[in-house]
Amino acid sequence: MILGLRTAIYPVNDLSAAKAWYGQVLDSAPYFDEPFYVGFNVGGFELGLIPDSQSGVAGPQPLWGVADASQAFARLVELGASPLDPVTEVGGGIKVGSVVDPFGNRFGIIENPHFDAGSVR
Repeated sequence: MILGLRTAIYPVNDLSAAKAWYGQVLDSAPYFDEPFYVGFNVGGFELGLIPDSQSGVAGPQPLWGVADASQAFARLVELGASPLDPVTEVGGGIKVGSVVDPFGNRFGIIENPHFDAGSVR
């Protein structure tokens, strides 16, 4: 039985630079830091970085929860990401958007006032 999302893994070509950039984005240090994998705890979920892999914007598109999508989008761009999909309301007050991180990966965000973090096991 699938229990829910636990980890989103981002391939990067420069693990040290990616660790520094995501440390700024997430405002935290990784909890797991090895030459083959770096893991950040993000609200009970994991954002992982793997070195020497192919970055890209196609494929699965995880969305990271934010309180204010427009503000988060602007901060990501300010930190060096490139706009990909502008923040758009998709219905019910839910807003989504995405950027390309400095390593070539899609980084999606979602502002969802209906999400209940307390229901995550």
